[in-house]
Amino acid sequence: MDYRPLYPAPLRLLSNLVDISLVLGGGAIVLLVFVNAFLRGAAGFDLAWSLEVTAFLLLWTTFLGCAAAMARGAHMRVTEIVESLIPKRGQRVLSIAIDIIIVGVLLSLIVTGYSISQHTWAQKTTVLYWPVGLLYASMPVGIALSLIFHLYNFYTDLRNMPDPQSPHHTDGADAEELL
Repeated sequence: MDYRPLYPAPLRLLSNLVDISLVLGGGAIVLLVFVNAFLRGAAGFDLAWSLEVTAFLLLWTTFLGCAAAMARGAHMRVTEIVESLIPKRGQRVLSIAIDIIIVGVLLSLIVTGYSISQHTWAQKTTVLYWPVGLLYASMPVGIALSLIFHLYNFYTDLRNMPDPQSPHHTDGADAEELL
């Protein structure tokens, strides 16, 4: 289910900023790789800095993409086995437990990513002399955004969880009812 229509205005703005960053970052990656390949083939030289910039953009778009997927509720879930073997009440408990575990994993990734970024901040890249920690900062920033979206999604799910006795579907068709 795409949670973005349910977000309050500041969270929707944050989600839109992440989306815009992904479009710009992805476009820049394509442009840099194309121009660098063209220059290498046609002119016999390349832009040394483009490899570093592309590496930065790839990492940042990866972790920002994780946050964008979280906002859309697009991370993969395999529900067929659970829906066929576990009663509705058990599914609700399992869903809450999984969401709590996800919060713990995201918090762990933020702490670990921050530590890595902090320990590598003094190192500089070869060509541009940018801090290597800036490259690794993509992990705690992207995962922190994912956590923000996940916590709101979790809150929304808790508030709108169907009664275990009533029939329910998970295809997102009920999104209009939640609005």
